[in-house]
Amino acid sequence: MNWVDIVILLVVAGLCGSLGQAISGFSRGGCLVSIALGFIGAIIGLWLARSLKLPELYTLDIGGTKFPIIWSIIGATLFVAVIGLLTRRRV
Repeated sequence: MNWVDIVILLVVAGLCGSLGQAISGFSRGGCLVSIALGFIGAIIGLWLARSLKLPELYTLDIGGTKFPIIWSIIGATLFVAVIGLLTRRRV
């Protein structure tokens, strides 16, 4: 895996994290938070898919590393929704 593959992987994770934030309706942070959410979402999504014995719907092969796009978005959405419920602002 070279540096171009790493940059592409970071961009894809950032897009998945941003979509997860947009779907859940709770947004905190910027680009780095979106990238982290994309990777956390991939971990949570794959764990959920394997626990329920569901297929990996759409994976992107970047430099020999498979990145699950759909499960990353689903996992990021669930993670952001839970964080949003736990850290609600009181008005």
